[in-house]
Formats: sequence, structure tokens, C-alpha cells
Amino acid sequence: MSSYGYLLDLAIILLCTKFLGILTRRVQMPQVVGALLAGLVLGPAGFGVLTETSFIKSVAEIGVIVLMFSAGMETDIKELKASGKASFVIALCGVIVPLFGGFGVAWFFNRPDMIASTAEVSVFLQNIFIGVILTATSVSISVETLKELGKLKTHSGNAILGAAIIDDILGIIALTIVTSLADSSVSLAVVLLKIVGFFAFSGIIGFLFYKLYKKWVDDAKKELHRHTIVAFVFCLLMAYIAEEVFGVADITGAFIAGLIISNVRRANYLESKFDTLSYLLLSPVFFASIGLKVVLPEMSGAIIGFAVTLTIVAILTKIVGCGLGAKLCGYKNYQVKRIGVGMISRGEVALIVASKGDSIGLMSPEFLGPVIIVVVITTIITPILLKVVFAPGTAPAPEQLVPESERVTSYYENAAEIRGEDNKKR
Repeated sequence: MSSYGYLLDLAIILLCTKFLGILTRRVQMPQVVGALLAGLVLGPAGFGVLTETSFIKSVAEIGVIVLMFSAGMETDIKELKASGKASFVIALCGVIVPLFGGFGVAWFFNRPDMIASTAEVSVFLQNIFIGVILTATSVSISVETLKELGKLKTHSGNAILGAAIIDDILGIIALTIVTSLADSSVSLAVVLLKIVGFFAFSGIIGFLFYKLYKKWVDDAKKELHRHTIVAFVFCLLMAYIAEEVFGVADITGAFIAGLIISNVRRANYLESKFDTLSYLLLSPVFFASIGLKVVLPEMSGAIIGFAVTLTIVAILTKIVGCGLGAKLCGYKNYQVKRIGVGMISRGEVALIVASKGDSIGLMSPEFLGPVIIVVVITTIITPILLKVVFAPGTAPAPEQLVPESERVTSYYENAAEIRGEDNKKR
């Protein structure tokens, strides 16, 4: 019977994420906050009811892939192109400022009289690596919150999305530079070549697939399930190739796959199908899995001080860095606040970077606890702050690019609403 324990795990996750999601919605907070809290309550940091199994980890990975694929389909390509240069500047500032901020905090605490490190590499590299961890941005948290608020298709929403994707690429480069300094087997030139190769590959394959798929879908007399299946297969293949062949994050491949499909005539139909798949199973498991990863070790006074300082710096450096980039690109003050807040969350991206550094000796185990605290707090606080900065009355005029009735619903909304919305669009 123990081999069927994953069924009970899924039932508990789905029930708790929905229940806590409803509670957080009652207090005017995004339901994604409830899903994140559910993972914390159920996991080792809470009551210890569940732990992250290989099954949950795999389902969660598919969940974030589908989430980013849906975000790609929902993205306005013209607006994304228009904000492309701005997104790069925002991402660049959002990497540089946290990098120096994290380095400064680590430089102050990483010494024998404060926190004695046991890592084998130099203290300088350890401090740089802490800064690299703070450069990460978990776009999935902001995407789901913006979808729930109906604000993904806004100037600010597109800037956040574009900057977060570029942020991932810059983060990979920064991680590779530090790793190559600690491990001679890692070649920076090879990594950069692979990144360029991935985008060249995406452009060629994307163009060919789009032409064939668009003709097949648009010529069909009605919506067919096979259209959704082929789209999903393309998403999974792009995610796999990005990660395994080119070393780029799988969510980047999924997002590009969504962008490629976004301009077909029946894109709304496809979006509704993937939203159903997402809210029914994949997204709740993904958001809960973030909380299930959290295992808080025993911490001394110095480590607690480091954790508090690092958390404050993690929040402020993203707001200041990305906000500065947005201001330089001519965004209005209310948009600057929205973009800065939308980039705060570190989520699973920071955990992946931290675990990579821990495995190759770039980070002392003493610092893992504070990094986890940063991940938890920034992940939970981002949806709350996004709700505040996107609240009615915070902008001089509505920033929505498309009518509210045409937005794709988030995974928390029920199937009847999605079907009704889809019928209206037809």
C-alpha cells in the first residue's frame, strides 16, 4: 500500500492549497500566497506531514513549465518587443545591484569572529556567490499573481516578464563565471556559445513550427483536442532541449514555445485548456513544493542576524535595482514601483543556485539556512506587495492593454468560469 502514498500526498496538497488559498483571498490577498503557505505548513518547517518526494518534484517541474508556457501564450509579442530594450536594462540593473548588495552582506558576516565558514574556496568567491544567489528572480510567482490580478497584459506586466526571462540568462552567466573560477572544468566560453545557440535554434525551429502549426490549426473547422496535445508536446520538447542540450533553464524554453503559439487564431482556446490543466493539478503542487523544500537548521545569533540582513537587502536591492532600470527607460513612477516589486521573489531559482554552490563547495553549509529564509520571505511577500502596488487608485489611468473580459483566468478559478470565458471569446 505504501507505493500508493503519492495519491494521498496529492489529495492533501490539493485540499490544503485550495483551503488556504480561499482564506488568503478572504483577506484580499492573492491565492498563490495560500498555496505557498500550504507547503510551509505541511512540510518539514511546519507540521512535517509531507516531504518533497521525487514524484512531487517531477509534477512540480511540469507545473512551472506549463505555467510559463501559458504565460508565453498570453504575452503580447508586440508589447514584449517594444519593451525588449527596457527589459534588458531592467534585468541588468536587477542583477548588478543585488550582486553587490549580497556581496556586501556576506563580506561583513563571513569572517571567523562572526560566522566561521567551512567552505574550501576563498572567502572572496564565497561572498561573490552569495551575491549571485540574490540576482535570481522567480518569474513564476509574479506571473501567477499578475494573472490572478488580471495585470499580466500591462506595460508593467510585460516589462516584469521580459526582464525576469533575461534575468535568468544573466544569472546563468554570473553563476558560470563564479563556478568556472572555482572549477576549471567549467568553460565560460562554451556556456555563452550554448546560450547564443539556443536562441538561434529557437528562432529557426520556432518559425518552421509556427508556419506549419498555424496553417493546420487555422484551417480546421473547429477546435480539436489534438491541437492542444501537439502544442503541449512542442512545449515539453522545447523545455527539454533548452535544459539538456543548451544548459538554459527549461522554463525559458517553455516560455518561448508559448510565444511561438500565441499568434494562432485559436490561441484563446489553447490557453483555456492549459489553464484547466494547471489549476486542477500542476500549479498547486508546484507552489506547495516550494514550501516543502524548506528545512530550517539550528541557527546562532550571528546567523539569524545574517538572515535578517540578507532578507532586507534581497528585497531592497531588487526594488532599487529594477526600479532604477525602469526609471532610466522612461517608465512612470507607479510603473517603476510595480516592476521593482514584481522582481523581488527568488523562489525555486535561488534554491537551485544555492544547491549548485553547496554541491561544489562554493557556499558553506552555515549559510544555507539564511538563504532558505530569504527564499521563503521573498516568495511570500511578492504576491502581497504586487496586490498593493496594483491596487485601484495607484495609477493615474488604467494600465490594462486588453479588456478584462478577455484575460485568461488563473488556475484558481473554476472550470465553469473558464468554459464560460472561452464561449464568450468564440
